[in-house]
Amino acid sequence: MKDSTATADQGLMSDRASHELASHQGSQNNIVTIARRELRSYFDSLVAYVVIGGSLLGLGLYFFLFRGGFWQVDRVSMGLMFDFMPIALIGLVIPLVTMRALAEEKRAGTIELLITLPVTDVDVIVGKYLAALAMIVILFIATLAYPIYMFVIPWHLGALDWGPVWAGYLGLFLYASAGTAVGMLFSSITDSQIIAFFLTFFTLVMLHLFGSFVEFLPNTLGDVLSFVSFQARYAPFERGLIDTRAVVYFISVAVLCLLVAFRSLESRKWS
Repeated sequence: MKDSTATADQGLMSDRASHELASHQGSQNNIVTIARRELRSYFDSLVAYVVIGGSLLGLGLYFFLFRGGFWQVDRVSMGLMFDFMPIALIGLVIPLVTMRALAEEKRAGTIELLITLPVTDVDVIVGKYLAALAMIVILFIATLAYPIYMFVIPWHLGALDWGPVWAGYLGLFLYASAGTAVGMLFSSITDSQIIAFFLTFFTLVMLHLFGSFVEFLPNTLGDVLSFVSFQARYAPFERGLIDTRAVVYFISVAVLCLLVAFRSLESRKWS
């Protein structure tokens, strides 16, 4: 009798584990499906081409022409690229990529249709976030053309130290991860793409520029602004260093903003 009871309990636990595993796998599949759908929509519109083409054009002009560009640096370095990219991210890329993520769905009323499907609010938020971040990563991959063409093939303008380059890309990825989450937050609280764009733009500009005001402020306030400044957190990566405190900071900002976006999306059930 005890053996049969134990067997039944084990069977019940096995069924529960199988159900939880299936549920977990289903959630992962939903996130991937939403991310693919959203990423494809970027390329079905002008967003992807404006983001990639505009950013590469701006980077090229800045890198080669602005104040003499690369030729005045007098050393083999991609520092000018990592100096330019945060400006491109906050000025064009992140606001443009994230503004429609949830705002357009809410305006068109398709967000309710999406939620009625067998997906959760978390699936929607994470899927759309990953799609926006993937769009930015594609841009980063495209910028690799500059160091490869200049220092590998077909030109050999010098021996490039790739360590600082990869550190810089890691910093850009973390910067973009936090910035994209900020954009998702504002896209979740409005049904206007324009409002979402400008809220994201102005917030990211302020977060970036806080570090520039530190030297003009009292120590305590200056320390606070330096702590929250994207520019100050990104600076070590720009120099080729990996700051674990900055890694934690950017990840924390991303998680916090996504949680707020989730709560904002969830609040529609109570309105």
